[in-house]
Amino acid sequence: MEILPALFIVIALIALFILYKASGSKAIVLLVPLGWLILQAVVSSAGFYQVTNTAPPRIMLAILPPLILILLLFISRSGKLFVDSFNPAWLTAMHIIRILVEIGILQLYLHHLVPQIMTFEGRNLDILSGITAPITWYFGYYKPKLHKSALLAWNFACMALLFNIVTIAILSAPFKFQHFGFEQPNIAILQFPYIWLPCFIVPVVLFSHLVCVRELLVKK
Repeated sequence: MEILPALFIVIALIALFILYKASGSKAIVLLVPLGWLILQAVVSSAGFYQVTNTAPPRIMLAILPPLILILLLFISRSGKLFVDSFNPAWLTAMHIIRILVEIGILQLYLHHLVPQIMTFEGRNLDILSGITAPITWYFGYYKPKLHKSALLAWNFACMALLFNIVTIAILSAPFKFQHFGFEQPNIAILQFPYIWLPCFIVPVVLFSHLVCVRELLVKK
């Protein structure tokens, strides 16, 4: 297996492991995402997402289900109880993987699979989230010194960085509404294993932030 595909597979599996540990080792948190990853691997390997002239884009079938699930978890009573069972320290450590993600995205650019604008050499500063994550984990949870307002600010800032790169990535893909990257469209997310980035890694990162924000807001 080539190094670049292997890197993204490893990142996804690390994210799954951390999510599993953060849940208190609940089997459902391991099995459901694993099934989703396998499904998306099969579908993307068949070239389903590489058909880009549909409206809406087929990739929405990979992106929307995790987002809808997250929404349901945060608005339902049972979902909130489930969300509140997650360990925020583990979920804060989750964001360290964003360093690996950004290194991977840079390599995707060098392999002509994404435009430069999606890298930290372009308009993507999400690597700052990964760099600051271990510091936030250490002073926020391991040796608590940060006030919850600082933790909230960090989570919101990192979500803004996430939203920025997600927006750029979507608008760089070869869809009818493409706005960036005409010299090199974002075709990586249409293929395996890079489809795991929008269909799993990004939703997990978003979920991790939202759980921590909820925990900080409800904490006395």
